[in-house]
Order: sequence, then structure tokens, then C-alpha cells
Amino acid sequence: MTDPVRRLLLIKPSSLGDIVHAMPTLAALRVGFPHTEVTWLVKRQWAPLVEVIRGVDQVCVVETGLSGWLGRVRELRAARFDLVIDLQGLFRSGAMAWLTGSGRRIGFADAREGSPLFYTQRVKVPGAPMHAVDRYLLLAEALGAARPAQPLFEFVDHPEDRQAVETILGKAGTAASLPWIAINASARWETKRWLPQHFAEAADQLAHALALPIVFIGGQAERQESLAVMALMRTKAVDLTGQTPVGLLPSLLRQAAVLITNDSGPMHIAAAVGTPVVALFGPTDPRRTGPYGSGHLVLTHAVECSPCFSRDCTRAVRLECLTAVRPEQVVHAVQQQLERSPKQRSL
Repeated sequence: MTDPVRRLLLIKPSSLGDIVHAMPTLAALRVGFPHTEVTWLVKRQWAPLVEVIRGVDQVCVVETGLSGWLGRVRELRAARFDLVIDLQGLFRSGAMAWLTGSGRRIGFADAREGSPLFYTQRVKVPGAPMHAVDRYLLLAEALGAARPAQPLFEFVDHPEDRQAVETILGKAGTAASLPWIAINASARWETKRWLPQHFAEAADQLAHALALPIVFIGGQAERQESLAVMALMRTKAVDLTGQTPVGLLPSLLRQAAVLITNDSGPMHIAAAVGTPVVALFGPTDPRRTGPYGSGHLVLTHAVECSPCFSRDCTRAVRLECLTAVRPEQVVHAVQQQLERSPKQRSL
């Protein structure tokens, strides 16, 4: 990294999990470019999360739609970035990299929608399945950054955020100092969602066996899935769905003893902050987008068409890759996680 880089633009506008996957790349670049000012371009709904990522100096927020993106072009050109990194790899992000006027623009050679045409440097990706975290790190390596022995996920742990989470939990009747089990029952794709009755049965069994609070989390748009599960439960659960802003998710999940989840954004945040995860996978590939790092458990049922990466299922037994995972398997996995995790505290 001999060329001076005073200002760097990282383009990774979405989604929640993808933003988390990009964090080790940022950390590696900060080591390689210690005096560089880093701006992260992100969609407005995810900006509060980027604001608590360590190493981000400026956040450039783009609104939804083409006009929202184009409205930032003048500001980005005025910043005179020495280097632009496109981790999104779509036409819009590639075009935005070019529109900044920067003379150095790097992205993946196999990026979609013709976006490589906008790059001055294209990085090849091996053909074997690779986790998104390791894939993104290829760009940092191509720029001369050393590959970290342990990829870093660093959220700023603000005392006021911890206090806000403790207040939210306290109002819900759960003390943050005591162990509790988090459940995220939603996912962007319907084909990623475990059955509500399975979640309910697993939650009831855990509440009975461990006498721990069951806390449902997620965004406001995910309340329907949480309510569907709680309506089927025989025990009372705590509902925080829609009550925790996205910027508080790292603090919230840092305090959970374990997270039970579909393949989702909160899954990646939990893994990033060191909370053990029990993840349910069906049409997607945990080798590519599973909870990163050791100490997490992924449950799935092998069928010949999985992973299909499809939002529709045409099997005779619909979503068999997910529905065949039984509540008892999840309960056992959670118990394993609690037994071996330092987060068990006073269990």
C-alpha cells in the first residue's frame, strides 16, 4: 500500500447481514490505511448500524430510488476520493463508484449487472464456495492489506446504548443482568422461515426446562411473525419486536445468552458480538452466509435440491429442508450452547 489514500469510499448500501459481513474488510483496510478518512455509503434504513461500526469516519446516507442515489453524486465528487471500493457489485453501485470521479475503483470481476465495467481494478473470486466475509476480504488483500488471522467485527460499545437496552428489557420485565434467550422468527424470504408452530414448541420446551425468559426480537415489519409464534405458545414470552432500533441491535444481542434464528441479519450481528447462535437453514448455504466463526450451530435437513437459493419451493413436501428440523433438535442445540458458553452466567 504505497500509494497515498487520504479519502476512501466504501459502497455497501445493504442489506443488514451484508453490512456485517463487510466489517472485517473495513478493519483490515484501517490497518493498511491507518491515516485514511473512510466514508461508508449506505441506505438510510441501515445507517444507524453503520454509525456504530468502529472505523467509519463519515456515513453517506442514500435514499431509496434512483433520485436518492443521484442526489449524492455532487457531494461525493466534491470529496475527491482517492479510492472507491464497491462491495455491492450491482449496476447502481458500480455506476456510483464511477460517478464519484475517483481514479481508483475496485470491485469483483464476477459482480453482477455489468458493474465490473465501472472498475479500474477487478478482483477474481475462486470458484469453490466461500463465506461472504472471506470473499469481501479478497478486495482488502488485493489492495495490499494483510489477511487477519481472526477477522474483526468491531461495534462501538456506547454506554448510553447499553443503558437504553437495559431500560427496554427492564420495562419488559426482564433484567439484563440475568440470562435470556433471544428468538428471531422472521427472515426476508418466506422460504427461510421455520414454521411458527415449531418455534412455539421449542420456546415452550426451553421455558419449561430452563426457566429462562424467551425474548422475541426483530424490526417493526417482522411483528407478524413474532405474534404468530407467541399466539401458539403455552408459556408467556417477552415481545421486543419493533421496539429496538437497528443501531441498538449489537448492544441488545450482546446481552442475550443465545439467539435462535432463521438465516437473517440479526443472526450475523449476534455472531459478530460473540453471542452463540442456533441457526435454521433451508434454501441458502451456510458455507456462504452462515453465522461466521466457531461456536455456532446450524440446523438443516438435507434434501437433494438444497441449497436452491430460491424464494419459491416446488417440492412435494414444501420447505422440507426446514420443516423436517424438529423442535427437539433446536432445544438440544440451545442446551449445548448454554452449557459451553461463558454467556451462561448464573445458569
